Amino acid sequence: MAERRRYETTLIINAALEDQEIDAVVSKVTKYIEDNGGEVENVKNAGRRRLAYPINKKYNGCYVHIQFLASSEFQTIYNKFLILEDTILRHLNLDLPDAMIEYRKQRDLEAGKVSAEKAEEKSE
Repeated sequence: MAERRRYETTLIINAALEDQEIDAVVSKVTKYIEDNGGEVENVKNAGRRRLAYPINKKYNGCYVHIQFLASSEFQTIYNKFLILEDTILRHLNLDLPDAMIEYRKQRDLEAGKVSAEKAEEKSE
């Protein structure tokens, strides 16, 4: 089996959809990740925002960040899945280095968003 790596996907979903429909799209993506051997660690909905430029004649989008573990072979089929999903305007997949994960944990700890016990729990 291939080595599992940590990835982060940022999705811009059509903001004209209702909240329940946006949640359905996010759950469809997370289910796709899990069905193909991935493990979703964190899902963060950053909310609706105005786009810097129109995409498919849409001016607003709902930003969602999904952090997950998966093999590198999974990325090819995952990108095709995201491209074919018509409610997703844009997506960006990143391979997260360990230094970025540690930085985010430290930042959250300093900001008081996460207690020390939860920070240790996430690192394990």
